[in-house]
Amino acid sequence: MRQNDQVKILLVEDDRSIAESVVDGLTAEGHEVAHAATGAAALAAEGYDMVLLDLGLPDMDGRDVCRQIRQRSSAPIIMLTARTEEFDRVLGLELGADDYVTKPFSFRELAARIRAVGRRTVEQLADSPSADDSNLPQEVGPMLLDRRTRRMHLNGLETQLTAKEFDLLAFLATDIGAVRTRTEILENVWDAHWYGPTKTVDAHVASLRKKLGHSDWIQAVRGVGFRLEPPA
Repeated sequence: MRQNDQVKILLVEDDRSIAESVVDGLTAEGHEVAHAATGAAALAAEGYDMVLLDLGLPDMDGRDVCRQIRQRSSAPIIMLTARTEEFDRVLGLELGADDYVTKPFSFRELAARIRAVGRRTVEQLADSPSADDSNLPQEVGPMLLDRRTRRMHLNGLETQLTAKEFDLLAFLATDIGAVRTRTEILENVWDAHWYGPTKTVDAHVASLRKKLGHSDWIQAVRGVGFRLEPPA
């Protein structure tokens, strides 16, 4: 990821009108945008910093494209989806997406998501690897969280997390048992000037719970937020 707000973006979208609008808008903001109308074209593309991925592609399921991109690249992936069910959003996050935008979306929201994901990625690269004592592995019950290497082990076995899942888990783990509001989580894990629904947090929490194997790891406090505690 480049050290400024301009990134090379791969837009994977088969709807020509949506693609043209997004390309024009992002180009006007100074980004370099490559467009792929199919999953095959997306998988053949190279040299991008970030991917905007529509899930409804004509030749293959966008989730399969997401999985294959993640296997070969660490570039952030933002899903563009008309699927509103939590299951679909969570599945996309589990496959390696960093965020999602639900159609129909405003260009303002999309641009804000791109800036937020881009800044967070740059910060991660700047912070790693660090030898600071605050980044020593943290034990939380049977979980070992290593911020320096960005790895999480559960019961001695490494669990694969997306970048955003790791950031969310690491933030909740800074104060075990403390309740973090959705606003706090968005400001610290996403961006201080986040523009978008707080349900983004809920989708990532649901994905993390599944990977942790027990919903009690991350407990919801109605009307407030979430807290991290090892299951009893």
